Amino acid sequence: MYLLNLIRWKNLLMIALVQLLIKYALLEPYGAQTRLDGLGISLLILACICIAAAGNIINDIYDVETDFINKPKRLIVGTFISEKTAYNLFIAFNIMGVGIGFYVSHLVDKSAFFSMFVITSALLYIYASYLKRILLIGNIVISLLVALSIVMVGVFELLPDINHHNQNTQLAFFKIIFNYALFAFMINMLREIAKDLEDINGDYKAGMNTLPIAIGRKRTNHVLIALMFISIIILIYYVTEVLYKQLILVGYFLIFCVGPLLFILLKTFNAKTKKDYHSISNGLKIIMLFGMLSLSLYLVILRA
Repeated sequence: MYLLNLIRWKNLLMIALVQLLIKYALLEPYGAQTRLDGLGISLLILACICIAAAGNIINDIYDVETDFINKPKRLIVGTFISEKTAYNLFIAFNIMGVGIGFYVSHLVDKSAFFSMFVITSALLYIYASYLKRILLIGNIVISLLVALSIVMVGVFELLPDINHHNQNTQLAFFKIIFNYALFAFMINMLREIAKDLEDINGDYKAGMNTLPIAIGRKRTNHVLIALMFISIIILIYYVTEVLYKQLILVGYFLIFCVGPLLFILLKTFNAKTKKDYHSISNGLKIIMLFGMLSLSLYLVILRA
């Protein structure tokens, strides 16, 4: 159980679920020309979650000092799993992820795609060891990597089979996937800032330069409010300008994404304590989950 918590199994499950929904609720039902079969998409998912698991492990290794202050009851490395064992698991998951990624890249006849797995693996290590200590850079990098886990499906499924005849159709599907990736980036960025506000005490003692440490908790709270407001405007624009013909999707996003984000925005105005920001962070995570689950509605629309 400690190993599952170390690799953040719930987050890995979300990655797998989103990638499966993209293939089996969006691309294949609507006739997109895809390259991967059932085994291929399974291997792509396995490669992604192995690398993500490795990233979670190395992050916990480097966060022992801050986690001892921020979340002592949830400290795994050094308490239930030794640092040496954690390092070995990090290496094992990375080797598996990059190795499977190498095979999948050749499976779609695009050996250059292999670099995506190598770069992701390297960035997760650099993030944990260095980038997360730099003002906003760490937040941006990890949010980009979350978005990349979504885009990867489009890259491996659509791009290898794109040609002059199906170019418009393939790119239309890729644009939908890219929009979901932007949504994930946007919500995860908000969550990263909320987590920095939650963990300010431990981060300060560890010598990190997060936004709350650099400009103060109150100003960072104002930044978070402003970014939430901008995110709500972007979501409303997307719903009214892009999804307006699909009433099911419009209703879903308004009820399960825009509405909750407005509620969290109001909570952020009065947020002051660690508990408040922990609640905001969890709320944003749920919004991201609901946003990704909207992919399943494409099957409902198709059958309607």
